[in-house]
Amino acid sequence: MNKITSETKSIKQFLLINGEKVEGPAYAPLYSPYSGEEIAQIAMADKELTKQAITAAYNARGAISKMPAYQRAEILERVVALLKERADEAAEIISRESAKPIVFAKAEVARTIETYKFSAEEAKRIHGETIPFDAAAGGVGRIGYTVREPIGVIGAITPFNFPLNLVAHKVGPAIAAGNTVVLKPASQTPLSALFIAELFVEAGLPAGVLNVVTGPGGTVGDAIVEDDRVSMVTFTGSPSVGIGIRSKAGLKKTTLELGSNSALIIDKDIQIEDIIDRCIIGAFSNQGQVCISLQRVYAHEQVYDEFIKKFTEAAKKLKVGDPLDPDTYISALIAKGEAERVLGWIEETKESNAQIATGGKLQNGILEPTIVTGADSELKVSCQEAFAPVVVVNKISSIEEAVELVNDSRYGLQAGIYTNNIKNALYAAQELHVGGVMINDVPTYRVDQMPYGGVKESGTGREGIKYAVEEMTEMKLVVWNQS
Repeated sequence: MNKITSETKSIKQFLLINGEKVEGPAYAPLYSPYSGEEIAQIAMADKELTKQAITAAYNARGAISKMPAYQRAEILERVVALLKERADEAAEIISRESAKPIVFAKAEVARTIETYKFSAEEAKRIHGETIPFDAAAGGVGRIGYTVREPIGVIGAITPFNFPLNLVAHKVGPAIAAGNTVVLKPASQTPLSALFIAELFVEAGLPAGVLNVVTGPGGTVGDAIVEDDRVSMVTFTGSPSVGIGIRSKAGLKKTTLELGSNSALIIDKDIQIEDIIDRCIIGAFSNQGQVCISLQRVYAHEQVYDEFIKKFTEAAKKLKVGDPLDPDTYISALIAKGEAERVLGWIEETKESNAQIATGGKLQNGILEPTIVTGADSELKVSCQEAFAPVVVVNKISSIEEAVELVNDSRYGLQAGIYTNNIKNALYAAQELHVGGVMINDVPTYRVDQMPYGGVKESGTGREGIKYAVEEMTEMKLVVWNQS
């Protein structure tokens, strides 16, 4: 892949099937969300080409499943080394195709390097356990153990918001566990997926183990989900699409990382000045297009006014503009229609008792960081997933009240609480109905080896390399009769 720069003309991109570049039956232009310029021509696969990719993955199962663990680890380590060498190029690709500010794109590349490194390490740690059969009278004279075997072909469908790292969270553990992959990246962000696929080819991954098929979800995605040769589907995206995948997947395993409107509780004993930077990162990094973006804040009445004042002051200082400018903090949302949708939500708040503390409008086509106060729980900015630089701040009088408000959501991915009261921290940890509770941090915290996933409409299964490997393998029991 040629390096993408502001001077580069549109580049034709191919599919990757069985280790070869393959022409698509049609091509579609890819435009920069920020500038609107055409940056690539993307191959649009049809069902037949998608089936060819699945066939390639199905036929390559033995090449990776029978490969010794240390060799799979070595391939992943070579990808790590290659990505380190081309880290700046990878960050620029992310920034160009998604309008992610370059400072956050570079952070994503660094995390992706870690993710593949963890994958290489986990490839050497896949094991079962021995079973004490003589604990049962009928087990005397027998010994047994379990092994974990690769599940087979994995269909991976990834979103636009972390186009390199969320691919790594699916591809890395899949290869570590000895599986093959058919990857469908988001339509707006295929370039980073094709980029990493080329690095895997260069690293010596056998042909057919990783196949990248670009094109519309209704064609490519459905073909992946419905094909009986695919043993598992791992998807990150909207609840509506995730529910559709699960209904079509039949007996396939599914890991679904879906929506959220993550919340933070701020107790009365917190030094507000100390948490503002983290709240800014949680609410506004990557334009709020983060599954665990901080969307709701419940601040104790004793610190509410101070928090609003300092949080608003900090938000107003964030630079809005070109994602390739290293000083930019907020750039364009992934599509113009997304900005229009969120503006409609903000207008809805103006018809209620809510107030706009800052933002709420476009600046050269970019939605400003927006803080809404006093929003009712029924408003869209409160109860749906904004996926935009919008955060709601409300006042509470007790931790119990705050926990009840956090739980009053159809989502449950992660939540956070700032408190110096251990009783309140333990209460929140026990009572919050979410997949992860962050104590003394924002809900947006994630490192790539931790278990990550949610409850309710936030999905099923867990990511995080070790935990993804468990999802991507099947347990087999072996019992020896010694009598």
